[in-house]
Amino acid sequence: MFAGTVWWITGASSGIGASLAEALAKEGAKLILSGRNVEALNEVAARVGGAPLLLPFEATDYARIPALVEQAWAWGGRVDGVVNNAGISQRSLAVDTVFDVYQKIIAVDLLAPIALTQALLPRMTAAGGGDIVAISSVAGIAGPPLRSAYSAAKAGLIGYNDSVRAETTHLGMRVLVVAPGSVRTNVSKNALDAKAETRGFSDSVIDNGMAPDVAAERILTALREGKRELILAEGMEAEIARLRRADPDKLFDLMVQLVVGGYAKQLGAEKS
Repeated sequence: MFAGTVWWITGASSGIGASLAEALAKEGAKLILSGRNVEALNEVAARVGGAPLLLPFEATDYARIPALVEQAWAWGGRVDGVVNNAGISQRSLAVDTVFDVYQKIIAVDLLAPIALTQALLPRMTAAGGGDIVAISSVAGIAGPPLRSAYSAAKAGLIGYNDSVRAETTHLGMRVLVVAPGSVRTNVSKNALDAKAETRGFSDSVIDNGMAPDVAAERILTALREGKRELILAEGMEAEIARLRRADPDKLFDLMVQLVVGGYAKQLGAEKS
């Protein structure tokens, strides 16, 4: 399925993006790797081999995207799949959070993937279709505490991609929305705090989360099986996603109890 196809991965310098690059390379795909950290992208490129195209850029530099799409298309002759993986999270109570946090997270996690998809979509449909993989979050299905901006962006990403799927399936497009729970990445360490500053430390839930290579393999399996949504979570996090649709009131009460029980303090996000 993947051999000889061209895949473009954003946020490819670490975590799920880097693991997806390695997994796709093993399947014989040609890769376009994007991210902000050029040194890290070079390291990933060295691991995957096959001379991938590196297109480093800031996710919110929307004006560059049309030119990058031209470059990517010219390099591979087409783009068969795009993985919108770049993102930034949050760890702060809404009551304490400055508006800049919302602007930054929505710009990176929602508007940036929309911008890239919108630039690629006409070309991909004209070429007969392809795959869009949107890395959302369980937080986009059920808004947990300390992630109001992140949840807003990731919920928007689900809605946008669900709509694109409905409109383009008959044109050959396949859209997979992935909703990870805790995956062992730097997502918590790099999250924004209430003042829009980098948090700088992780938490045990993330540190003990799913390995990125396991996440990558499950995503490839979902693509092979033609799935349209993948809840990439286990245990309580998978249950949270299920409850949001099956018994939302029970979930809402659970989230309230979590905050009352000191969740913000446990994650170091309580206002001092």
